[in-house]
Amino acid sequence: MTNTLLTLPYQAPWDWQQFHAHFQLRAIAGQECLGERDYCRSFRLGEVTGWFRVTALPDQHALTLEHSESAKACQPELMQRVRRMFDLDAQPALIAAHFAADPHLAAMLVRNPGLRLPTAFDAFEQAVRAIVGQQVTVKAAVTITGRLVARLGEPLAEAPNGIDRLFPTPAAIAEANLDGIGMPGKRVQTLQHFAAQVDSGALRLDISQGASELIERLCALPGIGPWTAEYIALRAFGDADAFPASDLGLIKAPIWGPAGISARQLQVHAEAWRPWRAYAAAHLWHNYSGG
Repeated sequence: MTNTLLTLPYQAPWDWQQFHAHFQLRAIAGQECLGERDYCRSFRLGEVTGWFRVTALPDQHALTLEHSESAKACQPELMQRVRRMFDLDAQPALIAAHFAADPHLAAMLVRNPGLRLPTAFDAFEQAVRAIVGQQVTVKAAVTITGRLVARLGEPLAEAPNGIDRLFPTPAAIAEANLDGIGMPGKRVQTLQHFAAQVDSGALRLDISQGASELIERLCALPGIGPWTAEYIALRAFGDADAFPASDLGLIKAPIWGPAGISARQLQVHAEAWRPWRAYAAAHLWHNYSGG
């Protein structure tokens, strides 16, 4: 059986290593795997399930997208999701020009001109990861999310090696017994209430009314605060202006000096970065991790 191969172009600069490092740190066994220049995962889009693989082309400004036969039924949406996931539609020159007046960011842009905004394939999956990740390390969150996938994810047949599971549905998470999953009881309640709201349709995960409206809806749920809601807007939708000001990596970034900066001070400082605050966050995170 032949698989379709598509080409997804982008405007340089764009840095495969940034995306590779981001997704490798967060990869869930059975659902995602990475090679040196490729990323492969399972997916669900409406009624369609399948897999896709993205490969970075070293000699041209493009990625190739290969996908399962099943994905032909949703190919335009799949392409759109993958473009967003790897931030292929960003305009680096425009963003660089906007940040040129800020000496901190201008220096970072010179060092990492291709830095973009890696986002999730699926908004519900990203929201689950954000809730699971409250007050724990990325590594711990990946471990717990991996248990959810192993326990509740449906099997996927006829996929490449290393890919055999789908991310669990909202209904599966809402109704499961999550004893021993590795989260405090209150966070389990937050997660299951959130999943039940998504499953029933009471909570729509979209930013058609703007990211701030989604952030407000999320913050109205028990156990979800501004950091989680802003992080979901940023990582699930690639909203260019989302900014989780209380994030540790942002307030402890080396540019603020040994004392760091308060979330309130950062919020004020970040006003000048609108409407690209999420890209400023990407640079600060990169600066903080020393990547």
